[in-house]
Amino acid sequence: MFDAALLAQARILLDAARRKGVHIATAESCTGGLIAALLTEIPGSSDVVDRGFVTYSNQAKQELLGVPTELLGAHGAVSEPVCRAMAEGALKNSRAQLSVAVTGVAGPGGGSAQKPVGLVYVAVAQGDGPVTIREYRFGDIGRDQVRLATVTEAIRLLRDSL
Repeated sequence: MFDAALLAQARILLDAARRKGVHIATAESCTGGLIAALLTEIPGSSDVVDRGFVTYSNQAKQELLGVPTELLGAHGAVSEPVCRAMAEGALKNSRAQLSVAVTGVAGPGGGSAQKPVGLVYVAVAQGDGPVTIREYRFGDIGRDQVRLATVTEAIRLLRDSL
């Protein structure tokens, strides 16, 4: 399902988290669970991966992660503030010490001048520390490629946060 290079990066992440005794939770919108799928593709990942939230709809973001309605209304689902709230909500609603959240426009439709296809936010939250968030503009490279690029960057940001 995933290429060898991405699987290797996931193994490195899981090994680092395991050594530090850190559990991971995911909160995914545009990737639809691909980050959790990648991590759980690795045998033995259950001692690191706590849980994954697939929150594709705004209602799911509110109900499962506690993203405020006002935040979604003011900024939209594809925004830095919502991604930050998703990462914080994943920590709050799990037993993990580290979480990653992603939201974006994978395409082929759904883009706008302000939020074009390929715009993605990735956030990592740790305990009471600050949330690290990155904006990516992958461009209109195709739905599958946007989603895989998002997974790759999420794994990289998680690894860099350990």
